This record gives sequence, structure tokens and C-alpha cells, in this order.
Amino acid sequence: MRILITGAAGFIGSHLCDHLLNGGHEVVGMDNFITGKSENLAHLSGHKNFSFIRHDVSNYIFVPGKLDAVMHFASPASPNPNSPFGYTNLPIQTMKAGALGTHNTLGVALANNARYLLASTSEIYGDPLEHPQKESYYGHVDPIGPRSVYDEAKRFAEALTMAYHRFHGVNTAIVRIFNTYGPRMHIDDGRVVPNFITQALRGESLTIYGDGEQTRSFCYVDDLVDGILKLLASGEHMPVNIGNPVETSIKQFADMIDRLTGNQVEQTYLPESRGEGDPQRRRPDISRAAELLKWDPKISLEEGLTKTIEYFKKELEN
Repeated sequence: MRILITGAAGFIGSHLCDHLLNGGHEVVGMDNFITGKSENLAHLSGHKNFSFIRHDVSNYIFVPGKLDAVMHFASPASPNPNSPFGYTNLPIQTMKAGALGTHNTLGVALANNARYLLASTSEIYGDPLEHPQKESYYGHVDPIGPRSVYDEAKRFAEALTMAYHRFHGVNTAIVRIFNTYGPRMHIDDGRVVPNFITQALRGESLTIYGDGEQTRSFCYVDDLVDGILKLLASGEHMPVNIGNPVETSIKQFADMIDRLTGNQVEQTYLPESRGEGDPQRRRPDISRAAELLKWDPKISLEEGLTKTIEYFKKELEN
């Protein structure tokens, strides 16, 4: 297959490029580097089946030649307001990537009669009242809060994708991605995985807000990509959750990071500073993925963190 991947220089997009190229496919990567890093694709320079177009997906997209699939992964994704890559600091760009970018990439898929896969998010469930979250849950979302630029962009993107499927007959798929981690995350992303790992590697105290009992479910990037590619190869059109259903408290997570890095500095507890709309618990129901795609995550948190810590060690040395 010949596949266009937007957001190709991003954390997940670059891993998708690798897996597809390793599978013998031809990949056209697209990114404007607003949050993606050219270093994530440097190893693909000169690869006979990889080409790259520097482009903002909110503008009209033209890709010469036939495409068999379009995968739209271009968007800022970090909710952290202290990160330069956070979507609250890139609000207009985030909305445009979700709205105009989705419209333009769907147009490319329609013109090529190609399979289309939208990268959506667990954020469309908002601060959920249902736990764990099933695809049938409509969500509990603030449409005008600071996180709304990302949440509503993705909700609109899902609606537009289904409109193209129903009205134009485009062969679409929607993946709802839950917390994912691994090599190539931004070191100053601002989310808990890079925060804790960099603090620990620097021999600093891990900073925990509140009592540390708030939970997340962490999926290693290779598991996520495996699920995404199985969804791409399927005939499924309705949204599918891809994530790890093992729920871990922030306190448990911090303890594991300290143990794996050998950090012995006592953890610091600060008053809770939950961002507006930030969920207290997040865990996917992956029953549909298991049934439809025969997919479930294989890589344990400890194994995945060990690989991620090695990546951040090298990043801090540079």
C-alpha cells in the first residue's frame, strides 16, 4: 500500500511510519513541525519507500500519485499549559488541525478512493461519569473550557469523518487513543511520563499533586501502533478504543519510576492542581478491539518504561 500519514514527525506518527515501512509499504509523511521533530524521521532519510512533504494540513493538500490509505494524526496533543507544545498554547492551530485538517485529508481519501483512518482520542469522553469508558459513551465534556480546543476539535473530526462515510461512501475508521507513552515523546511535553522520568534521571524529587490516588492507564506505543494497523486493515467504520485497561495510580507510577531509575530522593506532594476538566480516572473498555481486531496490549508497564527511560537518558545527554 501507499499511505499518507499526517503528523508523521510526531511521537505516534513517526512510529507508524517505521512499522508500515518495515511491513513493506510505501509511506508519504506530512508535517509542519509545529510539535513534531525532524529528528524523529532522520533515520528514514534515503529510505527508498519513504518521502516527506512539509505542509500544514489546515491548507489544501495535494499529494501526487495514487494513495491507498490516509491516516490523519496531525494535531498538538499535550494538555499541559506549561508546555510549549500544549494545545492550550496552540489553541487555533489545534482547532484548525481537527477541523480543516480533517476536511482536507478526507478530501484526499475521497479523491483516491482510499481507506481513511482518523486519530481521535479518549479526551472526547471528557471528565467521564462512566468508568471504564466504552465507545457507546457520549462523554461529559465542557465545550468552552480551556481543554475544549482539543476535545471539540476531535469530536468535530469524528462527526465529519462519519459524514464523509455516510454521504460520500468513504471507507473510514476512527481510533480513540488512550494514554500512550514511549520513545520520541517530547522531553518537555509536560505530561506525567516525561515529567517523572526526567525528574528521576536528574536525581530530583518526583512531584505528585494531590494524594497520588488519581489514576491513568498507560499503553506502550508499539502496542498502540499494532492496534491501529489492525484497525486500518479491518472493515470497521465505528470508533474503536485502543489503550491499556490496566489502571495505575499516580503514586504507584511514581514508585515504579523511582525504582527503575534508582532514584532515592523522597517524593514531593503538592496541593492538587487539577486542570479544569482534567479527569480523575481514565481507563478504556477495549472489548470492541478484542472482539473486532483480536487485539490486546502485550507490553507490561515495567517493560515499556524500561525502554522509555533508556530513550530519555540519551535525550538528556544530548
